[in-house]
Parts: sequence; C-alpha cells; structure tokens
Amino acid sequence: MGQEGIGFKPGMARVGLMTRSRTSRGRQIQKTCNSMTLTVLCGFVTLLVLRGSIGVVNITGSSPDSVMEDIDRILSDIRSDTEPDSYNPYQYSSLNLTFAEAVALVNYSIGPKVSNWDEQRKNWLAQNPNFPNHSPNGKPKILLVTGSPPSPCDNPMGDHYLLKTTKNKIDYCRLHGIEIVHNMALLDPELTDYWAKMPLVRKLMLSHPEAEWIWWMDNDALFTDMAFELPLEKYKNHNLIVHGYPDLLEKHSWIALNAGIYVMRNCQWSLDLMDAWAPMGPKGIVRDEAGKIVTANLKGRPLFEADDQSALIYLLITQQNKWMDRVYIENSYYLHGFWAGLVDKYEEMMERNHPGLGDERWPFITHFVGCKPCGSYGDYPVEKCLNSMERAFNFADNQILRLYGFAHQELLSPKIKRVRNQTANPLDAKENLNMEAKIITS
Repeated sequence: MGQEGIGFKPGMARVGLMTRSRTSRGRQIQKTCNSMTLTVLCGFVTLLVLRGSIGVVNITGSSPDSVMEDIDRILSDIRSDTEPDSYNPYQYSSLNLTFAEAVALVNYSIGPKVSNWDEQRKNWLAQNPNFPNHSPNGKPKILLVTGSPPSPCDNPMGDHYLLKTTKNKIDYCRLHGIEIVHNMALLDPELTDYWAKMPLVRKLMLSHPEAEWIWWMDNDALFTDMAFELPLEKYKNHNLIVHGYPDLLEKHSWIALNAGIYVMRNCQWSLDLMDAWAPMGPKGIVRDEAGKIVTANLKGRPLFEADDQSALIYLLITQQNKWMDRVYIENSYYLHGFWAGLVDKYEEMMERNHPGLGDERWPFITHFVGCKPCGSYGDYPVEKCLNSMERAFNFADNQILRLYGFAHQELLSPKIKRVRNQTANPLDAKENLNMEAKIITS
C-alpha cells in the first residue's frame, strides 16, 4: 500500500515542512528571548549579591566607612548561632522543675556507656604495636588538647593572641615529644562554653588509646617554663591531676580547684567521672538548675548557671569516697599560675632564677583567667590583659630563641637581638645548650 492509501497527499510534505520551519523559528526566537531575560535577571541578582556581600564601594566608589560596616556585618553573620534549628536549649525553661526532674526530662548522655575500656584498650595496644603508649624515651605518651572558637574573635587583637598562645603550646610540645590537638569545632550543641572541652576530651580518649594521658589546657594559658616537665611518676596511683588547694576543698570553696588545666589518665575511671560530671552541663534548664545547687553548696559562689569547675568541686565533695582517692590536687608547682601576680616579676625571675623550677620562682604555666582576649568583655582592662600576655609570651619565647642565639629586646617588644656570637662549629655550641640554664638577654 502506498502513502496515499493512509491519507498522505502530495504537496502536504511541503506545507508540513513550511509549518515546522515557522514553528521551529518561532521557538528559537522565544528561547533566545527567554535566555536574554534570564541573563538580565541573573545579572541583576548578581549585582544585588555583590552589593550585599562586598559593599557598594566596589561598584559606586562609596566611602571606606561603608566598607568597614560591611566587614562588620559579614563577621557578625559568621559569628551567628549555627546550632541546628531543631535544638532549643531553653524549651523547658518555663517549667518549674527541680534539677532531678530537669535531668530526667532532658535525659542527656555524653555518649554511649563504655564499661570495659581498660580491657578494650589493653587488647588494642597488644594488637597494634606500631602505636605504643610510651614515647621513645620511655615516658608515657601525652596528648595535649586545646581549642579556640570556630568564629572570629570579637576583639580584633584576640585572634592574634590566640595564635601566640597556640605557637607557645606547639613550642613546648615540640621540645618534650608531646602530641598536640587544637580543636575549633563544637562537638556537642548541649555542652557549650565552659563545658565544650568535655566531649572533646572524651572523644580523643576513645580515639587515641595509645595516649596514656589527655592534658587539657585553656587557650588563655601559656607555658612560661619551657624546661619543666610533668612529674608523671608522682601520679602513678592517680587518674586526675588538677591545680588546687585541699584545705579550700574541705571548706567547700568554689575556687578550691581550677579546671581550666587538668591532666586525665586514659582509663575507665576517667570515662566514669565524665559520665557523672557531664549531666550538670546541658545548656538550658538543666544547667540553670544545677547552678542553683552548686551555689547553695559552694562557699562564695555567685548565682549563675553551672560551670564545669564548680560542678567538679561539687561532685568531689558530695561523692568523695567514689572519686577522691584517684584525684591529685597539685600545688607544689604552677600547673595553674594566676597571671596577675606573676607577669610583673618576670625580670626579677630572670635575674635570680632559671627555667626548670615550675613554681613561684619560675612559673610552669601562666593562666590569664578573667582576661578573655577573644571576647568583647572581661574582668580586667583589655590593654592590661594584652600587654601582660605579650610579656608572658616573650618571657617564654626567650627560652626558645636562646637555642638559636637570640632574645627579645624587652618583654613588651616583638623585636629580637643576638645574644650569642655565631660560630663555625655550630654543633659544638648545640651540645652545650641547657634548657635549665639562666636566660641571658644582654
């Protein structure tokens, strides 16, 4: 059967082709118009985005003030709360609950209960000899942990001093064969602020079974005795080392301990302590109610939400039989040295003493409690805090620079000077270096 038999007539092909041609051309014109419209719209949106992101100064030549306003706005956006929308720490705040009721309602856990960690860790170490729990010199392996906020500091100088405190910790760890972890992530949205270090310490403990000790150090603390080492043999029967005063703990003082720096053994006891410690920390009604309890039980504590330090003190005095025999309260050297009584004495220390003492003669750690260099507020004037941190950093840095024959011109100056002549036999000079020798800056 031919094409005519199915209704196809000669000439229809030409008409069809012409119709399809006109339709195709019309569609092409329409697509072109649509593309042009889309391009114009995209260009308009791009201009809006550019104006919103980098300021109109880059387009219209506005004043520098508008640039700074845009920069401030962008930084403000970066600093904005990034917690998941589904998490509201204050969703139960309107309820009149006791602490026990709040804990039961929130039902917080720092993580799955681990009940046989010592055995798990022992088996893992036996199966992984390439990850020993001791360093080549036979000392127990230490993991130093510190951290800083994930967003820029409110104070423009804050980030600079956070860099300096991190550099200081890296220097100390490099000298003593210690591994260091600097964290900038909030691992648990419920444990924020003072409590943020706890989930990090726990996670590192479980992730690094080769580490014998986890050493937490706040970012506002600096090593100022680069020769001193933790006397770990002293703590062979203890699992938590924290700076404090036993007599103040007996009096239930809220400043009996300082939890900004502590050393915790990687063991089941430590996991159990954190399991008991963390439930006072969830942000919101639990932390608020816990704050009332610790304030009522600790002398001198103002009424505010529970912090990790007060919670630890409360735990140790209310469950003394369970925990205290494994806690070493250290004050024979400055695991925590309060900065205000130290920074103005550094020149006198260099004149009379030498590194390696770790105590009031040459403090192991200088801790800038109350300064908050990264924040927009603090308990002390910003200028005093930053100048004091500069002095502490350079006091410690002199102990590093002298290994290479240099020293800071003065403790408030970043400029350096040569304090040892160069030699054609540098290895001989290296053999004579002693980290505990007196610091010579002239």
